[in-house]
Amino acid sequence: MANVESAKKRIRQTEKRTARNRHVRTNVRTCVKKVREALDTSDKAVAQAALAAAIRKIDKAVTKGVYHARTGSRYISRLMAQVDALASS
Repeated sequence: MANVESAKKRIRQTEKRTARNRHVRTNVRTCVKKVREALDTSDKAVAQAALAAAIRKIDKAVTKGVYHARTGSRYISRLMAQVDALASS
């Protein structure tokens, strides 16, 4: 356990940041899961709507620093490719 006041503060800050980041990451994962479920049902309209929501959440997570910019771009790119493949078939 930390004895120095600054170390105790760092622990408090880390706990807050971890909780905030966990919340954002959970929301992103939920949106991505909704896109994948729509892809499994082959529902093009629902997949595109879910994709738009997921892109917003991923971009927001990148802006907040939860994800690296390239990680967010990779997630978006892969989801878009899957939805486009569904739309074209």
